[in-house]
Amino acid sequence: MHTLDLAGRRFVLRRAVAGDLPELVALLADDVMGRERESADLAPYERAFALIDRDPQQLLLAVRDEEEVMAATMQLTLMPSLSRGGAIRLQIEAVRVAASTRGSGLGAALFSWAHDWGRAQGASLAQLTTDRSRVDAHRFYERLGYVPSHVGFKLSL
Repeated sequence: MHTLDLAGRRFVLRRAVAGDLPELVALLADDVMGRERESADLAPYERAFALIDRDPQQLLLAVRDEEEVMAATMQLTLMPSLSRGGAIRLQIEAVRVAASTRGSGLGAALFSWAHDWGRAQGASLAQLTTDRSRVDAHRFYERLGYVPSHVGFKLSL
């Protein structure tokens, strides 16, 4: 368990547990894209959580404020790679900060914590993907030092 103290507020970061799922899914659904993509049926999220939770290369964070309200989440994945000299990459996905907490500095502090965590695990590169339509997120990531260096492609299976 780790804590972040921001402007008089304390946030607790810990590995998510199955009991966090309803609140985590609610965070994922609480934006324009999430409303369309996410579901009220928790069964697929429970299956995914079980896979994430037993994989030692994965860390799904649940971030709660001092009142135990779910404030944020992110999924961190350590990916060993042959490229870049056998580098370990820190993949950052499913980042959400609760609407009531946005603008508090939690997002930037959470990324800083994630970068430190990745370095401690041997990662030399952090990477993420984001939808083209999330221009506010793009500005945020660029303020953190991320560079839009690649083009991503997806194929539904």
